[in-house]
Amino acid sequence: MVAPLPLSIFLIARNEADRIGATLAAVRDLTDDLIVVDSGSTDGTRELAASLGARVIERGWPGYGPQKRFAEEQCRHVWMLNLDADEVVPPELAAEIRRLFAGGEPPHPAYAVGIAEVFPGEVRPHRLAYTLWPVRLYRRDRGRYSPSPVHDRVDLDPGATVGRLRGVIHHFSVRSLGDQLDKLNRYSDQQADDLEARGVRIPTWRLFVELPGNFLKAYIGRRHCVRGAYGFLTAMNYAISRHLRVAKHYERRINGRPGPGSPGR
Repeated sequence: MVAPLPLSIFLIARNEADRIGATLAAVRDLTDDLIVVDSGSTDGTRELAASLGARVIERGWPGYGPQKRFAEEQCRHVWMLNLDADEVVPPELAAEIRRLFAGGEPPHPAYAVGIAEVFPGEVRPHRLAYTLWPVRLYRRDRGRYSPSPVHDRVDLDPGATVGRLRGVIHHFSVRSLGDQLDKLNRYSDQQADDLEARGVRIPTWRLFVELPGNFLKAYIGRRHCVRGAYGFLTAMNYAISRHLRVAKHYERRINGRPGPGSPGR
C-alpha cells in the first residue's frame, strides 16, 4: 500500500449517498485525514462516508463559506484539498498530486485545479467542456475559504503564488434536470439574501436581460452547445436560476423588505 501524503482532504455534504462514495473512494489512499462535515443527511451519507474511512462531523448549515471554514479547522495537516461531494479525482490527477509532494514541499502555497462537468450519459468530461480553475489545493497558513455564505472561493494571503495542476476534477453535478433546477432555485434564495446583506442594489433593467444573457453565457460561452439537446436544457436551467436571483432581489425591494439590522428585521 502506498503511503498517504501530508495532506488533509475535506468535503461538506448533505444527502449525497448516491454520489459521495465515488468521491471518497478516489482519494482515500492519498490521505490519512479524510473529513466529511455533514449538515443533516437522512439518506445514509454519514454512514457511507464513515465506512470509507472518513471522519464524519455533524454540523448545521451556516452557508458555504462558514461550513468550509469550519471543515478547514478540523484538518490535521497544513496542506488541504477541498472537494465537493459530487466531484471525483481521476487516477491521473491523483498521480499528479502524488508527484507534486514527491520531492518534499511543493513550490507554490496554492494550486488551481480544473473542474469540468460530466453530464448524464457521459463517463468523463467532453473534450471541449468548459472548465473552471479555482484554488482547491492550498496551505492553510496561506489561505482560507471566504466567510461568505454564497461565494465559494479560497482567499489567499497577499503575495501567495498560485500554481496550476494539469489534471481535471470530474464534476457529476447533474442528477436530473429537475434536481438541478431545484438546487439552483434554492441557491438563488441565498444569493438574494447575500445581495440584501451587502446592501447591493441591482438595477431594474437587469430583469429584462438576465435570462437571455445568461443563456448565451452558458450555451455559447461555457460551451454547453457541444452537449447537444441536454446542453441546451442545462443552459436554460442556468439562465432561469440567474434570472430568479435578480427577480427575488427586485421583489424584496418593491415589497419593502427591510435589510439586516434595520428596524423590524
